[in-house]
Amino acid sequence: MEKKKADVAAALIRDQERFMICKRPANKARGGLWEFVGGKLEEGESPAQALVRECREELDCEVLPEEVFMEVDHDYPDLFVHLILMNARIVKGEPKLIEHQEIQWITPDEIENYEFCPADKEILSEIRRRAEEQD
Repeated sequence: MEKKKADVAAALIRDQERFMICKRPANKARGGLWEFVGGKLEEGESPAQALVRECREELDCEVLPEEVFMEVDHDYPDLFVHLILMNARIVKGEPKLIEHQEIQWITPDEIENYEFCPADKEILSEIRRRAEEQD
């Protein structure tokens, strides 16, 4: 059986030096791990459109997608993911727990305190590297 492939758009939402992470629902693949909010692109959707839809569905807030921060490919046992992480700003509403178990705002120095989905590890290293460059 051929492994599923998914294009996924995710949001890097910042508040000064902090950024938002969400804890996956326990009943889903990689449940209980932390991630950036987002999800799979639907047929004919751009990454920006998917991000707006996913943030509305998962957080009940409106985001404005900006430039791509980074793209990574990750091969999970059940899925091959092409992850497009975009900088985004919340333009309406406050994030609510609809889909996720928890929402946190963390600094790059706090990354090691959370267990993330494996696809995010390369991105987190880049966030940390860019933060160190600014210090």
